[in-house]
Amino acid sequence: MTVTTFLASPLSLTAKSLNKRRIDKGIKVDAGKDRFDESISLHEGDIFYCKVSTKDTDGDLYIFESTRGKKGGPPLHYHFEQDEWWYILEGEFLFKVGDQTFTAKTGDSVFGPRMIPHAFAKVNEGPSRLLMSFQPAGKMEEHFKAVSQGAYSKMTKEERDKFQQGNGFKVVGPALTYDNTN
Repeated sequence: MTVTTFLASPLSLTAKSLNKRRIDKGIKVDAGKDRFDESISLHEGDIFYCKVSTKDTDGDLYIFESTRGKKGGPPLHYHFEQDEWWYILEGEFLFKVGDQTFTAKTGDSVFGPRMIPHAFAKVNEGPSRLLMSFQPAGKMEEHFKAVSQGAYSKMTKEERDKFQQGNGFKVVGPALTYDNTN
């Protein structure tokens, strides 16, 4: 290796990292607001407010606040490349991560590593809110937007499975119910 090649290598890496599409300023998102004033509604009473977008971090991180109106939650699933983290802002949730089951209340957090099946369910009456993050972000923000725009409504089960896998996760079991741990 020549001296020129040796010196050029770190410069190339620096130039590549500078070309990432990340924001170059701080952001503030008010309570109860969405980063882009475009909240996502997945189900009746379930609203997602983006706090840190995939666009802000060049896909490294996605954080949103989820306001849950009804009991229940997503089916048991795992992400191929994303770790998922939940922080309970209000209410009570049941979580299943692998073989472990947790009850989490306001102020608690739960971590779900990639490739480990997990699910959660709102279990309390009244309002519930949690922060959720995906690291790296993958296609989760795009997935939630597509679902909120009716992407699932006309899909067969096979099409839905393929759509989910294309967005980086696979459903492997039923949703938790609020009165058991499945």
